[in-house]
Order: sequence, then C-alpha cells, then structure tokens
Amino acid sequence: MQSLMATRARPDKKQNAAARAQRPAWLRRIGVRQVRMFCGLVMFTYLLSHFLNHALGNISPAALQAGVLLHLEIWQFLPVAILFYGSVTAHAGLGLWALYQRRQFRWKTLEPPQLLLGLSVPLMIYSHVIVMRLGNVLYDQDRLYPQVLYNYFVVAPPYRAWLMVAVMLIAWTHGCIGLYVWLRIKPAFRRTMPWLLAAAVLIPTLALLGFYQGGREVAREAASPQWQAENLAPANLGTPEQQQTLDAIGDGFLMFYLGLIALALIARAVRAIAERRGGMVSLTYDGQRSIRVPKGLTVLEATQRHNIPHASACGGRARCSTCRIRVLGDPAVLPPPSPREAFVLASIGTGDDPSIRLACQLKPDHDISFVPVFPPRNVAAARKAARAARVGEERYLVSMFVDMRGSTKLAESRLPFDTVFIVNRFLGAVSRSVIACGGQPNQFVGDGVLALFGLAEAPRDACRNAIRAAAAIAAAIDELNSFLGHDLPEPIRFGIGIHSGEVVVGEIGYRDNMVFTALGDSVNVASRLQDMTKTIGCETLLSDELRATAGLSEQALPTLELEIRGRTEPMLVCVVEHSGNLASALDDSELALA
Repeated sequence: MQSLMATRARPDKKQNAAARAQRPAWLRRIGVRQVRMFCGLVMFTYLLSHFLNHALGNISPAALQAGVLLHLEIWQFLPVAILFYGSVTAHAGLGLWALYQRRQFRWKTLEPPQLLLGLSVPLMIYSHVIVMRLGNVLYDQDRLYPQVLYNYFVVAPPYRAWLMVAVMLIAWTHGCIGLYVWLRIKPAFRRTMPWLLAAAVLIPTLALLGFYQGGREVAREAASPQWQAENLAPANLGTPEQQQTLDAIGDGFLMFYLGLIALALIARAVRAIAERRGGMVSLTYDGQRSIRVPKGLTVLEATQRHNIPHASACGGRARCSTCRIRVLGDPAVLPPPSPREAFVLASIGTGDDPSIRLACQLKPDHDISFVPVFPPRNVAAARKAARAARVGEERYLVSMFVDMRGSTKLAESRLPFDTVFIVNRFLGAVSRSVIACGGQPNQFVGDGVLALFGLAEAPRDACRNAIRAAAAIAAAIDELNSFLGHDLPEPIRFGIGIHSGEVVVGEIGYRDNMVFTALGDSVNVASRLQDMTKTIGCETLLSDELRATAGLSEQALPTLELEIRGRTEPMLVCVVEHSGNLASALDDSELALA
C-alpha cells in the first residue's frame, strides 16, 4: 500500500502563484457585494436598535426616554459612530454605483424594488437627520423624543407623521429584502424562515405602535405650560437663525443627492452609446438562438435583456455557480476569469477546464456559442411547483458513490435479461441498505448509485449514517452473493467512495425530465474516491474529514494521502479493505463516548 501513496510533485512557478492566490480564500471572497452586505448589516443593526427603542413607547414616555439615552450612548461612541457613518456613506455610494453598473435588471425579482427603496430612503429622511444630528453637533441642540414627537403630532401637518411611518417601513423593507437575498441559499434558512418572518412583522408593528403611543402622550402633556418650558426651550429647538442654516444645509444635500442620481443615469446613457459604437458581439444560445448585444455585457445580462431563461439561483452574484456555461469552440478568445470567478470555478472543481465559465461574470468581446450546464425550468411553472424553493439551496450533505465491479465482463457472458436482473438485484440491495441507515438513493447511473445523507439530519449524524450504510451494503452484498452463488462464476464486488461538504441541491434536467440531485465539489470527490478503490484494491475510501466529523478516532482507520484530480492539494483519506469492518469502528466510537 505504501507504494501506492501519492507523493507531492514539485510545483512550478505558475502552480506556486495559483496556490498563493487561493490560500487567502476569505480575502478572495471580498468584493463590492460583500462590502455592501457588511455595510447593510451595520445599518440594519442600527435600524433594529432604533425600532426596539420606538417599541418602548408602548410602556411609557419614561421608558422611551431611557431607551434613547442608551441608544445614543452606544451609537455615538466614537469607534461605533465611525463604523456607522462610514457604512452609511459606503452603502449609499454602492447603491448609486449599482444603479450605474447594473446593465439589466430582473424586473420580476426583488432586485429593482430593493434598489428603488434604498435610493428613496435618503430623500425621505435627510431633513430629520440634519435637524437631529447636525443640530446637536453644530449648536448643541438637545432634541430627543419629546421634541420630535411634539413636532410630528402637534406642530407639523399630519402628512409629516405619515411620511415618518412610510420611511420607517421603507427602510425596514429594504433591509429585510437584503437579508433575504443573502440568507435564502444558506442551509439553515428554511428552518429559521418562520421565525425570521415573525420577527420581520412583529418588530416594525411594535415600533409603529410605540411611535403612536408616545406621540399621543406627548400631545396630551404638551398642553401644560410647565412641560413646554422644560422641553421647548431654545436649548432644545434652537433659534430661528440656526433653523434657517440647517434648512439651507438640507437643501444643499437634496440638490447634491439628486445630482448624483442624475449623474448615474446620464452615465448609463453615455455608456450605452459608447458600447454600441464600440462594437457588438453575437451570442449563440444552446445552438438555437443567436442574439447581438453590445460588448461589456455579461452573458447572463445579455440573456436577461432578451428574455432568454437562464438558471441563476443567486441572481448573478457569483455565489452559486448555477449559471455556468460551456463555451463551444476555442476558449482562448475569452477574456480571463476575474479573481472571484476563478475562485468559484476552482471551488467546484472546474478551474482546469477553460471552456467552463460563469455566465454572470463572463463579458465576451468576440462572438461565442455556448450551452448552459443547467437547463433552466420555466420560471412560472417552477414557482407553482411545491419543490421550487429547493432549487439552488446550499446544504451540508454526505455523498456516497457505490459501483458494481465487473458488470461489463458479466454482460459479455450472459443474456441481456440475466445481466439486468443481477444489476437490479445489486442496486436493490444497496438502496435498501442506504434507506435503512437514513440515506436517500439519488441517482442510478448504469450499475452505480449516488446516495445522499444529511437531507434531514445534522452533519455528525449524516456522516455516521453513511459509514453505517457502507457496512450494511457489505453485509447485503454478502447475502446477495450467497443467493446468486450458483449463477455467478465469482462473487459480486463493489467500490464505495464517501465525502462530505457544502453542495447545491436542486432539480436539473430538461423540461419534464427533471431530477433532484446534489452538485458540488464533495460529490465529485466522492465519485473519484470510488474510482480509486480499484487502484488501491479496497472496498471503501472515505475522506478523513468525514471520519473526524463522524467522531471516529484517528486510530480507527488507516489513512493514506492521495492526489485527487481537480484538487491542487493532496487529500487525506481513510482506507477500508473490507467495508464490514466499519460497523465495529462505529461501535468502538460509541463505547468511547459512553
């Protein structure tokens, strides 16, 4: 076995550069969208704090006042204030950049309303912010809830209070949409969605009720001369001259912000004219439809512009890889992948194939023909289907490939009916073992089967169940060999490869022939481990990562370092010559835990 151990080849300079580029994976993930998401989370945290403060108005004005003092103490702490105002500036700037940069909006998705709501918030809240914050910074005005609520419920016209309600709901809706877009492909989203939805409805409801109750209480108390003397002094509201200065600053901000929006729209128009003058490219979609678009558009933007269905679970954010395409012809004419695209392609094991690209990132500058890797479903039909929500979901699953050995040789010496009968008995024995151990047979390819574990269980349980299933498969095949012993010249043999990790689960296929399956690096690794059992001369290869997740000790199984095709680094795997021995390894781990 030692002679089969893979050795590390000395990498050349290009391999060293590629390895250095891939090691800081967390850094390669950072981009405009990640910065926008971080800034949005900071602002949403502030909004949540403000809403909870409003909700205290349901208790009493004193609780409302105590809450705002705590709120200000936190958010006016210098490091926190720098983080917050920096996030506000960056998020607004990135929103304007998105307005310019996004060439094609998917009007049937949440993206356009999210951008529209986000850009409208500064227009509706700027005067409130200037009076509250700049009034305090420039003139030391002490405006808190009594003064603000007095203005909205006593002095100002009624529409001002309704405007504040509208901006609260708009800001909250914008933040919730952003959170939904971020979390919807996370593994735990479906389990936590009811709780998140309840919080998304309950928190603003309590905030608005607190705002209303506080306003009613202030309007009742405002009739008292003593209350007016305590809360409406120049130290609180400022002088008319100061208010004129703040109004002038507000007018200047309004003109500046509207000018930035106009500039972004003008820049879009200028870019469109320049792109048309810069040339057009032809994109041939699946050999059936050819479209001409200006250079500079991504393939996904081009298909959306021409209403061509194209799979994209994450909405073109280079997070899911479901939009990837296979370019037909010479891939040398394609522009090189961006760091983000290269990272995603490498993570799914296709970084070595230059013809596989992400449609949301590829901006062709020559005519190309391509085929989508995942044929899209009809979107309207998918939304009506009960399983549509599972398309594009990220999950931690255990993938197991089981393959029957020698089926080709068996077919050469037997009638087709006999061969099919034996293969079906093998697949039936494997499937029953998988189901009995909590797994799900997913795909049957010839004489092999892909099984998935973890669709309804924790990662540790999924890994242990997969190991238990491998032992059960060995026992089931032994029984099958005994049953078919008089018909077989030699016993049925098999190979198993098992690996775990994050995958994308969803339905793939064409039209009515859609199947639910898993796609990802861990599935590819499990398949390759199964193939390598032939070379190693064992029945099962499972990753050491899966062994550790299952809770087996390092001494439970012999290990081997192997070069896995599609991976830059060798992988530590556990070698099991006889799969039936896995049952005793699991029993030993349970005794150790007991």
